[in-house]
Amino acid sequence: MMSFLLPFCSGFALSASLIVAIGAQNLFVLRQGLRQEHVGMIVLFCGFSDAVLIIAGVSGMGALVTAQPMLTVGFTLAGAAFLAWYGAQALRRAVQHDSMSVEVGQSVSLKRAMATVAAFTWLNPHVYLDTVLLMGAAATAQPSSARLIFAAGAASASFLWFAALGYGARFLQPVFARPRAWQVFDCIIGCIMFALAGFLLWSGAFHQFLQQE
Repeated sequence: MMSFLLPFCSGFALSASLIVAIGAQNLFVLRQGLRQEHVGMIVLFCGFSDAVLIIAGVSGMGALVTAQPMLTVGFTLAGAAFLAWYGAQALRRAVQHDSMSVEVGQSVSLKRAMATVAAFTWLNPHVYLDTVLLMGAAATAQPSSARLIFAAGAASASFLWFAALGYGARFLQPVFARPRAWQVFDCIIGCIMFALAGFLLWSGAFHQFLQQE
């Protein structure tokens, strides 16, 4: 039993420490959870995406990421552009009072919601650097027979977190019953998105500088 529990808990704890942070993906899941729009599909997509990345890292595909620096640069530029665009949309909603409330605000189609969460998930280069590389490095400390259990624990943490974030957001709905709360929330989202876009560009330039040294 302990041979199963220890690697499972190790993977769970590492994944939880990586994913429980304010980021673009988490903010989008939270916003959709507050609006109760397509929560199930979004939670499943985020969880399965993390599971794929975790398995890739545990399987040793992190070396492929580090061997293709131009791939990382491409994801960095695309991710920064998307974050800046989404941040501008959030600030526009706040200024033009388009946020309104859960009942009044403009709904998002399932297709658009899934496209947005896919961009937040797969256009973030830190997903590959942190989840794939770090998870893969941590998995090497486990016996080969326990690495699959380690990955299962890490994926379980991801599914649990996104489910809690998406479905637990409804408890905050009394706070967001007022349009002003949505304006503040969208202002915060916009500022964070622009900050993340700037950080992506800065970190990308920093890595390029290190490679030239």
